[in-house]
Amino acid sequence: MHASTSPTKQAESVAALQAEVDALQFTLGENEDSEKIVSRHIKLLHRYNESKDATQILIGRLASLKQTTVKQIHTDMELAGDD
Repeated sequence: MHASTSPTKQAESVAALQAEVDALQFTLGENEDSEKIVSRHIKLLHRYNESKDATQILIGRLASLKQTTVKQIHTDMELAGDD
């Protein structure tokens, strides 16, 4: 069961959302395409994740060669555990 909302409240909500969209568009820039920005960001995230995965494979191999743990390699190389 949905709560009913008065037409006035609905109009206020729509106006508030439109104001937020307008403010974000102003911040983004009038001639900027948000879909292109999001697409580029996703491509960069994929590239970052591929690089991170490759690095973790190399760290794993190094740990194996040194007969230690990946965690110890991270500690030895002062690598952040949260990234």
